[in-house]
Amino acid sequence: MKKGVLSRALFMLPLLALPLTASSCVDARSAINEEYRADVARIIEAVRSQGLQFEKLVELCDGIGPRLPGSPAGRLAREWAVETMRADGADRVSEEEVMVSHWVRGSEAAWLTLPWWRPLQITALGNSIGTPAEGIEADVIVAADFEEFGSFDVADVEGKIVLFNFPMRRTSRDMSGYAEAVAYRSQGPVVAARKGAVACLVRSVGTGPAGNLHTGMTAYQDGVDPIPAAALTMADAGSIDRLFRSGEQVRLRLELDVRTLPDAGDANIIGELRGSELPGEVVVIGGHFDSWDLGTGAHDDGVGCVAAMETIRILKLLGLRPRRTIRVVLFAAEEVGGLRGGNGYASQHAGEAAEHVAAIESDGGAGPMIGFSAAGTTEAGYAVLRDILQFLGPVGADELRIGGGGPDIGPLGAHGVPLLGLWASTEHYFDYHHSEEDVVENVDRDLLADQTAAMAVMAYILADLETPLPRISGNR
Repeated sequence: MKKGVLSRALFMLPLLALPLTASSCVDARSAINEEYRADVARIIEAVRSQGLQFEKLVELCDGIGPRLPGSPAGRLAREWAVETMRADGADRVSEEEVMVSHWVRGSEAAWLTLPWWRPLQITALGNSIGTPAEGIEADVIVAADFEEFGSFDVADVEGKIVLFNFPMRRTSRDMSGYAEAVAYRSQGPVVAARKGAVACLVRSVGTGPAGNLHTGMTAYQDGVDPIPAAALTMADAGSIDRLFRSGEQVRLRLELDVRTLPDAGDANIIGELRGSELPGEVVVIGGHFDSWDLGTGAHDDGVGCVAAMETIRILKLLGLRPRRTIRVVLFAAEEVGGLRGGNGYASQHAGEAAEHVAAIESDGGAGPMIGFSAAGTTEAGYAVLRDILQFLGPVGADELRIGGGGPDIGPLGAHGVPLLGLWASTEHYFDYHHSEEDVVENVDRDLLADQTAAMAVMAYILADLETPLPRISGNR
């Protein structure tokens, strides 16, 4: 037993959050027992030399493929996860049912008909309604952003197809560029419909090659008639923008055979490494198990799920069983339908929320590690996290960012659970995100190992501490 240890929100990384390196802790004596240093070295080495996280990712993404909520592939993926965690020796594996939105992508096509005819690359946005069977053909009006669109009169927009051509900024240490651009995907159709548009198109929300298509959720609003919504490639959006601003009449034909079926049954997948002394107290780790259907969901969020699954296998392999239980949760339906997996877990476990000592999520791809984001603890708790991060220099994960966590664990934060998110560079993540480029070929094996090791180390130490992280809510 270790002795003498410490005394004691869409959850994108905040734009003004303060990054703190482990070296910024000026006290020469770590609050974390030095005995952990040897355990951490063993975990990192085992993940690098014996880890099966990449092999699991291949099985999931190549063997099963994209995993839209409610789809047959989603069911196969759940079966695979249950069988795999049982084979890995998890102490308990179960499924906790949740009902999910069941949106189905059918056929999708678009053509420019004026000033000349040519096909366009297009993909429907999740949750979009379809067009009439005969399609929609209308003139196009282009806005660079919501401010420009606000200058258009209803007469300028009514009966037209609106294109929002807002380019996304590439960032590496936060998701601020994505936060700016995704507003057009999520809100654009409602904004356009209020002025009488018959359909809404957006420039793909991504930073990759100009020919990439990126899908993602859109939302409708009560009292505003829904209109079909789709994304164009950056190249096609830019071309249409230039034609429109040159004074040409731009006309487009759109056909989307997409639909929303009745809610379907799905499940959060649970696997546990039971604690040696306080098994009723839990550290949750995981990511979302569903994915968009253009690629195979490798970065988003296959890597987070396999890192969590491997955490249990590696710790069992090394004979490292912490005081508290480590619970892997592979969350259902993060991409489509309003975080029903995360909300479902928080609701089903509300009675034991006080026994959840921390929750860790990975949902930012497998770029080079930077550290962890954290929320919901005190300054003393952040000091403890910085002390843990001093051990993670070998995998590049030694910085702490105050604020964040992850979307699926966010509902647990409302119960006072401290939240942590793996913080990796996003420089290239949005080249792949929600696109057909989100495949295993674009995941670096070594970087995935670094992420897996970082999650395993953080989960192990938080689950083993003599006293858990303090909670701001004061319910511990």
